[in-house]
Amino acid sequence: MKVDGVDYTVNFTKFKVGASFFIPCIHPDIAKKNIRGRMKRLRFKVGMKFVIEEGLRGIRVWRLK
Repeated sequence: MKVDGVDYTVNFTKFKVGASFFIPCIHPDIAKKNIRGRMKRLRFKVGMKFVIEEGLRGIRVWRLK
């Protein structure tokens, strides 16, 4: 998955309901759009929130269904 020009590898076989991952990004609106497209193709229902973790801006993504 490419976000802000950086390729991230997420093991979606282990992305179970209730799990989450963090993707650092500079442009959260564009990142959400990219992530939402990937989740739609995988048929995952997710929640996303812009957060700052350990001084890094990014998107936290939770699998809901």
